[in-house]
Amino acid sequence: MLDFHCSWINQDLRAFAQSINKFIDQEIEPHYEQWEKDAWMPREIWNKLGEAGLLCVDLPEKYGGCDVDFTFTALITDIFARRGFGSITAGCIAVHSSIVAHYVYNMGSEAQKQAYLPKMASGECVGAIGMTEPGVGSDLAKLKTSAKKVEGGYVINGSKTFISNGQQCDMVVLACSTDPSAGARGVSLFIVDTDIKGFQRGQKLSKLGLHSQDTSEMFFDDMFVPDDALLGPLGGGFIAMMQELPRERLMLAIGAQASSEGMLDITIDYTKDRGAFGQKIADFQNTRFVLADLATKVRVQKAFVDQCVGLLADKKLDTATASMAKLHSSELQGQVADACLQFFGGYGYMTEYRIAREFVDARVQRIYGGTSEIMKEIISREILK
Repeated sequence: MLDFHCSWINQDLRAFAQSINKFIDQEIEPHYEQWEKDAWMPREIWNKLGEAGLLCVDLPEKYGGCDVDFTFTALITDIFARRGFGSITAGCIAVHSSIVAHYVYNMGSEAQKQAYLPKMASGECVGAIGMTEPGVGSDLAKLKTSAKKVEGGYVINGSKTFISNGQQCDMVVLACSTDPSAGARGVSLFIVDTDIKGFQRGQKLSKLGLHSQDTSEMFFDDMFVPDDALLGPLGGGFIAMMQELPRERLMLAIGAQASSEGMLDITIDYTKDRGAFGQKIADFQNTRFVLADLATKVRVQKAFVDQCVGLLADKKLDTATASMAKLHSSELQGQVADACLQFFGGYGYMTEYRIAREFVDARVQRIYGGTSEIMKEIISREILK
C-alpha cells in the first residue's frame, strides 16, 4: 500500500480513522456489493452512521455534532472513498453531512437549526438539496421552480431532477425563483419537509455508476410552505450557494483524490500477484512506468488537496482554488481508473471486480458539483480579471 502522507493528520485523527475503518469493516464492506447489485441502500444505514458519530461531525455539540474542525469530515470522506464505497461518500457524507447540514447551520434560524440538525446528525432525518432542473441544469438565472408569496407563506410549483438522496430524504433545501425578473438574484432557499401536501417523489433514476446511492426526480404541485420555511433572507439563495460551493467542490476533490489512491493500491497488489507470459504483470516495464507515472501525479496532487483542506479549515478557501482542486482531481481520477482497469485485463470489465465499479463511479465526478468546463470558466475568470 502506498503511503500518501496527509499533512493535516494528527494523533486524534489517527484514532478517529481506526473507528471509521472498524465501522466500515462491520457495517459496510460485508453488504456493499449486494447494495450495489440491488441499486438500493437500506434506510437504517443512516441511523448506524449517526450512532457511530460519522454524520455532521463538524457541527457544534448542541446541534448533534462533535464540535471538531473540517479535517474530521475530510478524513471520513477520504477513508470511505479510498476503500471504494463511492455511493456512501457521495450521498451520506458529502450531500447530507457536508452540504445540506451546513446550509441549515450557516443560514438557518435558531429554530430551524434545533429542528433539523440534531436529527440529521443522528441519521433520523435525511437531507437533500434541490437545485438542478430538467432542461436548465444548475443555471440559477433560469430556474423554473417558483415560490409565490401568499398569506402566511409561499406556494411552490415546479420540478427538480438528479437529486441525490431523493427517495430517502425527509427534508430538502430547495432553490426557487421568488422574483423571476431578478434572475439569479431572485433565487431563495426553502426547507421543505417531504411529507407535506403537494410534494411528490418522481422515479428513482437508473445511473451508470453509484448504483446504491439513490438519485431521483421531485415534483411540487401547489405545495404550500409557511413563512418560517424560508432559509436565510429572501433573494439570498444565489449568494448562499456561492458561499457553500468551495466546501462542496473540495469534498468532491478529497473523494476523487482518495479514490485514486485506493485504485492504485488494489492495482499494485493485483499486478504483483497476477502472472502473464511467464512473469508477473508488475515485472513488465510498461506496467512499472505507467504505475510510476500515475503514482507521481497522484502524490503531487495530494499536496494541493491537502493545502485546500487547511485553507477551508481556516475559512480561507476561495472559489477559484476549490474549482482548481475539483477540476484536477476529478480529471486525474478518470485517468487513474482507466489505466488501472487496463491492468486487470478482461477481469477489469467484470462488475464483480472493484476496479470496474470504481471506473463507472469516477465518471460523474467530472459532471456533478460543476462540470470540468464550468470549473475552467470559473478559474479563467479569476486569473484574467
